[in-house]
Formats: sequence, structure tokens, C-alpha cells
Amino acid sequence: MFIYSVRAGTLKLFGFIALTVVLTLGVLLLGGDRAVEAAGSASGIDYSGVKTNEDRVRFIEQFGIKVGDTAIEEEAFAMPESFDRVILGYNELQKKQGLDLSKYSKKRVTRYTYKVENYNYDGEVYANLFIWRGRVIGCDISSADPEGFVAPLTLVDKTKLK
Repeated sequence: MFIYSVRAGTLKLFGFIALTVVLTLGVLLLGGDRAVEAAGSASGIDYSGVKTNEDRVRFIEQFGIKVGDTAIEEEAFAMPESFDRVILGYNELQKKQGLDLSKYSKKRVTRYTYKVENYNYDGEVYANLFIWRGRVIGCDISSADPEGFVAPLTLVDKTKLK
């Protein structure tokens, strides 16, 4: 008999990533005109030196996004050694902004979620940062509802900002 246990935090992370991937594919496949346009180039962005809450807020706000003063959620987890198709899909989103989560397999990563205050959308919008040793290794902006959106944070559609 084998017993396998999974922490609730791990399940929430993979559930969030799965939702993010599904939303991305839905927007790209069903609503090409709703897809987020690249508003800038990921080159020239400094992903390092993001160690404190102030650093994280400053990193997000450099893209014109206003967030609350503190993260509404913080979760540490180990990046899986091998990626399933959900995480591979999410990693493709990250590659659009010059990031690659596969470099961090088996590393202890922390996800910080901030509520976005200036995005023109009928629902709640969040900015997520995945940090490893003071470096942003992944980031996105997404809505909380199933019919919503997910996009690379560094390529946010500036026309949606208030």
C-alpha cells in the first residue's frame, strides 16, 4: 500500500495555474480581438533585486499598474521537477516576456499576489509575482472569474489601465 500526501497549498497553486492556462487558451482561441497586445518589450526589464514588499510593488508599478500596499496572498512552494501540460502552458505565457520557469525546477519559490486597483474590468484583477532568491522568475496579471483573462505582466495592455 502506498500513501501519497499533498498539501492544500500545493493544490491551490496548481489549481490557480490550471485556471490561468485555461483562461489564456480561451482568450487566444475564442477571442483573438480580446487578446492582450504587447505594449512594450520585455528586454531592458530588470527582474533581479526584488527582495522586499516595496521592491515587489515597485516592480509591478513600473508597468503602470497600481496595486495595494501589501500582498493579499503569499505562498512558498517547490517548483516541480517535471512540468505537466498545465504548467508547460503557463510557462509558454512566461516565455512571451523573456522568462522560463523550467530553469527553476525543484527550487523553493514564493508566489505573491496583489490586488490591482487601476485595471478597467468588471471584476477583481490580480498581479502575481513568482520570486526565487530576490529574482522575478514569473509574473502575470489575471482576473478572478472563469470568463476573464490572463496575460504576461510585462506586456499588459496599457489601454485597459485607468
